[in-house]
Amino acid sequence: MPTQWYNIVADMSSRPQPMLNPQTRQPLTEADLTPLFSEQAVRQEFSTERFIDIPDEVRDLYRIWRPTPLVRASGLEKALDTPARIYFKNESISPVGSHKLNSAIPQAYYCKQQGIQHMTTETGAGQWGSALSIACKHFGLDLTVFMVNSSYEQKPYRKSVMRTYGADVIPSPSPVTQVGKELRERFPNTPGSLGMAISEAVELARLQPDTRYGIGSTMNHVCLHQTIIGEEARKQMEIAGDYPDIVIGCFGGGSNFSGIAFPFMRDNLCGNRHTRFIAAEPEACPKLTQGKFEYDYGDTEGLTPLIPMYTLGHDFEPAAIHAGGLRYHGAGAVVSQLMKDHLMEAVDIAQLDSFKAGILFSQVEGIIPAPESTHAICAAIKEAQQAKIEGKDKVILFCLSGHGLIDMASYDRYFAGELNK
Repeated sequence: MPTQWYNIVADMSSRPQPMLNPQTRQPLTEADLTPLFSEQAVRQEFSTERFIDIPDEVRDLYRIWRPTPLVRASGLEKALDTPARIYFKNESISPVGSHKLNSAIPQAYYCKQQGIQHMTTETGAGQWGSALSIACKHFGLDLTVFMVNSSYEQKPYRKSVMRTYGADVIPSPSPVTQVGKELRERFPNTPGSLGMAISEAVELARLQPDTRYGIGSTMNHVCLHQTIIGEEARKQMEIAGDYPDIVIGCFGGGSNFSGIAFPFMRDNLCGNRHTRFIAAEPEACPKLTQGKFEYDYGDTEGLTPLIPMYTLGHDFEPAAIHAGGLRYHGAGAVVSQLMKDHLMEAVDIAQLDSFKAGILFSQVEGIIPAPESTHAICAAIKEAQQAKIEGKDKVILFCLSGHGLIDMASYDRYFAGELNK
């Protein structure tokens, strides 16, 4: 297992534009963020150091499930009759069933080290909320989770998991915060969004003493923590005697994609490789394929810093698709800069196509994927089919970000023909 996280900013020739203070519109400083995040997370957010040591206590907890398997998807290859060699990094084996625990543990650890007693956060589909819930419980921290209302209703067992780990779970927008009350008044029938839930979590973190906000995606320190996925995969691909021509991750705010892609992208940036990197986002929330690159807020109400990002607009309200973790209006600053510089590409996947791909994967590989992960699977299938048409022996690597065993209601709706495209 790696002893360091990789910070891709160190190798970028065009580094991201600075985030801006929402009040002054001046470049953000560490002092602007320390009331919101732990001091160590803020230092990592601004770091240009290439590798950052993983604390021993964090690595000890990682060892519960890491390193995760790198699997040759031979069943999928056979079903597609493709010359491509397909691998997937199986992040579904973590205690919470997804990759999110890779960042939840260090974020909770840094708060504990600083003497923080409480954390707040948002969650889309519930994977991040579940991860931070168990991390906070381990370090003795209280946690309040604002869960997007549509997912709160669609995924009842996700909130059960969080409550089992000791978190207080609130559907968003809620009557608990001032911003939640205003959103409910303005949008009485809203299914909620990650942007709304972030606004509520940030407000609560700012108002309560000894409280910090934990974020599951978008920010550089989160992407940094997730690179343990790709760092392991590099070593495992070397053992397998292969190297990917294409690396794919599903995409909401960027944590999963960054985790699998950035360590391999290092070879492209250093001039040694020409691997393609594909972010697979939902057709219902296509910030990379149809959004604009501009400064925008990370939340609905404008409480967060202004981020240079590909965005659909912070007031964008996506359809209530079952891939709740991908229903976010913007992309992180680092990923957006890489996209702007044409160092990666993106595809948008229709909901029905993603479920079709997920069911095929389930039947030939035996793992039922989370709705978010089916987007990466669908993109991998399309690349494998293209390899067959071209007669090329490509190597495809994708990240299975989580399992779907708590999301079976969404599969039931697919089989019943109740899902829209």
